[in-house]
Amino acid sequence: MSETRRVAVVTGAGGGIGAEIAKALAAAGFAVVVNDIGADLAGTTSDAAPANTVIDEITAAGGTAVASFADVGDFDQAAGIIDTAVDEFGRIDVLINAAGIVRDRMIFNLAEDEWDAVIRVHLKGTFNTTHHASRWWRQHRGGDYRLLNLISGAGLFGAPGQPNYAAAKMGILGLTLSCGNALKRYGVTSIAVSPGAATRMTEAVPGDRAAQVGIRHDDEMAPANVAPGVVYLAQPDRAWLNGQTVGIRGYRLILYTGHEVSREIVGTRPWSVAEAGEAMERVFRPALERRGIFDTQVA
Repeated sequence: MSETRRVAVVTGAGGGIGAEIAKALAAAGFAVVVNDIGADLAGTTSDAAPANTVIDEITAAGGTAVASFADVGDFDQAAGIIDTAVDEFGRIDVLINAAGIVRDRMIFNLAEDEWDAVIRVHLKGTFNTTHHASRWWRQHRGGDYRLLNLISGAGLFGAPGQPNYAAAKMGILGLTLSCGNALKRYGVTSIAVSPGAATRMTEAVPGDRAAQVGIRHDDEMAPANVAPGVVYLAQPDRAWLNGQTVGIRGYRLILYTGHEVSREIVGTRPWSVAEAGEAMERVFRPALERRGIFDTQVA
């Protein structure tokens, strides 16, 4: 292996967006660790076939990849994913956290175990792999490393039937921002990626709810269309995007500006309830009306 070849770990790479990212990275010359336990959508099964199928496709195309069947939600197993990259290729330059499951329910129907399962894989899983990768990066500072964490419009815009998934993805966004500030001194660029594609996860969303959040199943929304933008982000010299959120949806490339102050009212003394209410009604409400975000429908 060339000493200049970058090494990437992709979790959840046995299918969907993760698989397309892994294959595109390999085609671009990366050595890739394809991590996937081969779970069903609910995360209740395991199967080596999905990861092995992606490995076969990569090697048949002349690329370099090895499989990992570790569970990202298990702290110790997650360490093994990073160890696989280091043991097989000598380093880890890029970590892409794409593993996920779904347990879709409206909040009033969501059981505790359905909440816990999704948080475990998405949020804790991203912490687990990032923790172990960051320890290696800290010990080998001076590289041009990349942390790419997949979030979702379900969190950014609040998908109604995915409270667990939305919460996990927004937790990952906060984790990414924290890592952007904490790890840049070690040569790590941290970016949140919000992909949009038609996958088996989106197929599980009911039709009326899918339309509400803009889910489509057509050629534009193929998972492969997400991969080129991610490959670009994984390459060197992307520090100018540290701490940013980039959307890749179909043929669209999006830069999100989150938590930006759009209106501010500055007082000269403590507010009364009536004064605060009047000021917010006068300044905030017209701004929201112009943005067209009011929805007065009640289920």
